[in-house]
Amino acid sequence: MPKNIAIIGGGASGLLSAILCAKAGAHVDVFEQNARCGKKILVSGNGRCNISNKNLSQDDFFGENPSFVAFGLKEFGFDAFERFVNAMGLLLETKEDGRAYPLSNEAKSVVKIFESYAQTLGVNFNLDTKIVNIEELSQKYDATIIATGSEAASHLGGNPDGYAFAQAFGHTIIPTYPSLVQLHLNSSLPNRMSGAKLNAEVTLLCNNKKELSSSGDLLFTNYGVSGFAILDLSQRASVALMNYEAVDISLNLLPSFNAQKLAMHIQKMGETLPELTILDILSGLIPLKIAQILLEDAAIPHATNAADIHTKLAKKIANLMLNWRFEVSDTHGFRHAEVSGGGVNTLEVNPKTMESLLHKNIYFCGEVLDVVGRRGGYNFAWAWASAYLASRDITQA
Repeated sequence: MPKNIAIIGGGASGLLSAILCAKAGAHVDVFEQNARCGKKILVSGNGRCNISNKNLSQDDFFGENPSFVAFGLKEFGFDAFERFVNAMGLLLETKEDGRAYPLSNEAKSVVKIFESYAQTLGVNFNLDTKIVNIEELSQKYDATIIATGSEAASHLGGNPDGYAFAQAFGHTIIPTYPSLVQLHLNSSLPNRMSGAKLNAEVTLLCNNKKELSSSGDLLFTNYGVSGFAILDLSQRASVALMNYEAVDISLNLLPSFNAQKLAMHIQKMGETLPELTILDILSGLIPLKIAQILLEDAAIPHATNAADIHTKLAKKIANLMLNWRFEVSDTHGFRHAEVSGGGVNTLEVNPKTMESLLHKNIYFCGEVLDVVGRRGGYNFAWAWASAYLASRDITQA
């Protein structure tokens, strides 16, 4: 008799689990609370879907038990995943930095192919179906896969249901936090620069100690800062805030300059173009809106004549442009986060099978576990790897 498998959640790990189990001859019922599957896939990568990354290692993931991901990444890493989706007709394009996208450059095609392929295998999709009693459901099936995701992106259906399901079977939950998320700053200045954007280097400081730096686009918003440079720091910042550490960021608005070179440039422009103002000179280096607020923060009048820029003033401006400090007061929350850290304690889950060590035939996949990856396709890579391990164990047993 074919095995009866219940999968709660029709996201990345749920869809792949369904396909793999059905291919092995199992009867699969997917229970998805939304009206359609893959809503987070559809918005990933700004609609392009950064589906995985060619350069995977456990160092790209965070959690209280970081080595938990190692076996899954080895068993179903990028090459295995690419072979699998190629066989479904989904071709990939890999960028120089390792990020992989569907060749169609469209997230819709990913969801379409996964859903259609699953349906050809006989997978039964129960849409608009929210599971309330996990214990009652699990008694009707030979195995149950909890692939519910996390609290991140609540407007797409993100919620803590998976954690409650895990607790029903005796599991403990590592405190959750938003990751790949924007940051709030304890300052009124970002609001006045809202919409201004530039490429910058951002350094995260926790308890006045430098933790890590990231380069990329930086966008000022009415609440603080966004952009890839911020998202890349947000996991560590979110954990630090949760632990009540003092969290600050230092903004280097011109990473191609050092302080001496920048000060000399500012002073030289003042000497060469004395009829201009200090604001005119800075607007040739950084967006005007940012230049205006930076000068105000330094208590330097916009109309200061360029001819009056002396060495000390040039150094003061240069140092602020390369090390503009702000206190981080909060993240922008789960609703705006791409993913969530924390989750089901991985010490209570078999790293080779994803089966609960506390309750037989209960499996966990993807983001519901205490595993969160860096930006760049790593969280999808974990969804695929964990789904593969669970499906293999269920269908081979």
